[in-house]
Amino acid sequence: MNTELLRFDWIARNLDAIYERSVQHVQLTVIAIVVGFAISFPLGVLSYRKRRLYPPISWVTGLLYTIPGIALFAFLVPYTGLTNLTAEIGLVSYTLLILIRNIFVGLDGVPAEVKEAAQGLGLTPRQTLWRVELPLALPAIVAGLRIATVTTIGLVTVTALFGKGGLGFFILLGLERFFPTAAIVGAFLSMVLAIVFDGALLGAQRVMMPWARRSARSIVVS
Repeated sequence: MNTELLRFDWIARNLDAIYERSVQHVQLTVIAIVVGFAISFPLGVLSYRKRRLYPPISWVTGLLYTIPGIALFAFLVPYTGLTNLTAEIGLVSYTLLILIRNIFVGLDGVPAEVKEAAQGLGLTPRQTLWRVELPLALPAIVAGLRIATVTTIGLVTVTALFGKGGLGFFILLGLERFFPTAAIVGAFLSMVLAIVFDGALLGAQRVMMPWARRSARSIVVS
């Protein structure tokens, strides 16, 4: 047992392992968010177009979201083994409710008069979706991505229970060996990743919405 709170010599000796686990954490997170969004986007748009589909889709994804992480991973292991696939199935399932709901809410929040104006200009429903509705729904969609990403970064640590947890490996190591340094390193770097990813998505939103920045500056000036 080592109860010393923070040992910098241990950190220095394990920089390679810390880097490797950090990369694994990022990879698991990025794959889960990309796959989750690829599934959620068409389902969110379909739910918006065909409102009767939203309740059952929301119910199924909500059911997946309520399953405790450890229980879900434990259920998957007998079928998919101690693999990245097991981790990703669980991680992706937790992104669906957040992403689909935000895509639906964002599109549903587009003012009716804006859509009518687009139709008056001769835009087809597909053109209206891509040129008008999605740009206006972008803040809600990005907000969903930010929540899903931060949540996923936290959930990745749970997959350390079967050897796929990225920085969660150090948290588990610290708890098992009563070694605070390892636990602090895992928890701190997980928090740093969450802040970095959240800031990157927020920055991407500002780049994709230059008109919002101009509006904000005009309000300040006026």
